[in-house]
Amino acid sequence: MTWSEVPVDTEPAAGAVLLSGIPGSGKSTVAAALAARFAASAHIEVDALQELIVRGGRWPTPERDAEADRQIFLRARNACLLADSFVGAGFLPVVDDVVVRRAHLDFYRRQIAVGPLHFVVLAPGAAKAGERNLARDKTLTTDWSFLDAAMRAELTDEGIWIDNAELTVDAVLAATGLTAC
Repeated sequence: MTWSEVPVDTEPAAGAVLLSGIPGSGKSTVAAALAARFAASAHIEVDALQELIVRGGRWPTPERDAEADRQIFLRARNACLLADSFVGAGFLPVVDDVVVRRAHLDFYRRQIAVGPLHFVVLAPGAAKAGERNLARDKTLTTDWSFLDAAMRAELTDEGIWIDNAELTVDAVLAATGLTAC
């Protein structure tokens, strides 16, 4: 039996979902659950892309760090490349990332070339996100609750905002109009 190259791309998926919120808002949990609702989907966890950097990686900090800021956009670019690839192959990508600033959202909008980008913000509130952070396995060394106010100030008029204190995937599906299998 011989193996030959087969086409990767097929009928494109119906766009992509960018799921945002502050740390502890439930992005990874909801993104994985949302992706599981579709027959062909992918969960792109942007933190996992950051972890691909073996040396020289800089995680975001509350203090101004030009290199960490550059890497925020590097990982976003790589998430967009993956998302476009999955869309072209017929998989709905669900990207989860902390997108707080309009410049970051605009970057995603410019970089994702295939299909519409559904921007969804999970907004359970800073107190609920902080409570979740304390209960999860992933230990954060920084209190990121201040990002809630920053995100609301800069992105309130963008995308779909969901108070997900109860972590509902159905609310995301209803708000985006995407149809699960």
